Amino acid sequence: MGAGGGKDWRPYVLFIYTSPSLLPQSNSKNNKSDLPDAAVVYKKIPVQKPGPDEVLINVKYSGVCHTDLHAMMGDWPLDTKLPLVGGHEGAGVVVARGELVTEVELGEPVGIKWLNGSCLNCTYCNQSDEPLCGKALLSGYTVDGSFQQYAIAKAAHVAHIPRECDLEAIAPILCAGITVYKGLKESGAKPGQSVAIVGAGGGLGSIAIQYAKAMGLDAIAIDGGNEKRDLCTSLGASAYVDFQTTKDLVADVRAATADGLGPHAALLVAVQEKPFQQATEYVRSRGVVVCIGLPANAMFRAPVFDTVIRMINIKGSYVGNRIDTAEAIEFYRKGLIKVPYKTIGLSKLQDIYKLMAEGKVVGRYVVDTSK
Repeated sequence: MGAGGGKDWRPYVLFIYTSPSLLPQSNSKNNKSDLPDAAVVYKKIPVQKPGPDEVLINVKYSGVCHTDLHAMMGDWPLDTKLPLVGGHEGAGVVVARGELVTEVELGEPVGIKWLNGSCLNCTYCNQSDEPLCGKALLSGYTVDGSFQQYAIAKAAHVAHIPRECDLEAIAPILCAGITVYKGLKESGAKPGQSVAIVGAGGGLGSIAIQYAKAMGLDAIAIDGGNEKRDLCTSLGASAYVDFQTTKDLVADVRAATADGLGPHAALLVAVQEKPFQQATEYVRSRGVVVCIGLPANAMFRAPVFDTVIRMINIKGSYVGNRIDTAEAIEFYRKGLIKVPYKTIGLSKLQDIYKLMAEGKVVGRYVVDTSK
């Protein structure tokens, strides 16, 4: 497929939308050096028909995740579908379904998640680790996602949204909420214990503070700047450590805990590499470091001696399964989670990516697919 009418070149990364849609603005070949200049185009494309086990969703709103920026830039070691419709936090209504679908009703409000589908029959799927399935389909990455007005998803994996929930407000829960909720579960932190949330003022972190509080945990926010300080404290963080101004981040994080020993867990949702190198230093002995953020080309390093003698546990947490999804949504339905977000039109998506790349996003952005 050519872009912009050209026949001799193809965009390295392409986001398409069903009613006006978004192409890269330079006539570059498939040259990775051009990726930093990747852009999006707003364009009409045909509405697809759902397969036997799929549903067609009229997407009303979609949250914007840092993963979407990585998909556009092509800087992850994971091949994307080309051309590609991005997005994986879509909230909408089912308008058509395949002949084998019985678990989803027409007119039902549902969500499109990062995990668009899986085989449902492998070792991982059978132990409720569907995201680890070797045949997993990823919305907005390996299959077209939610940055369009009509999107396809496997019926077994759509999120069931309670009818009383606002689709605009719940959209970020479908990735950010599920992901941080799963990470907190993986941390093993118990009510009354403390968790440091690194990148607390961003889209995932601002939601993680609230899930931590709802789960009975003491949330210590780590981020930079007064605007993010105000947001984090308003959401219930017991302390805020500003990495931009602190003279000793490790000491300040430990001092923010009741006994001065450091948090029981650290949730890393940051999009830069440096925070991943510090977490094992400030968690307490037997502390758990949970890696969630995925900075491009980053490495996690920790001193072996200190990690062993302090019995530090380092683990990764990758989105969530269908049970995690239902639980995360139930927290939201009960009014325990209030997503701090701003809504703009889908046609302005490139503006959000620019803010993301500059680290200027506070809270979460949601796009209205009708604009």
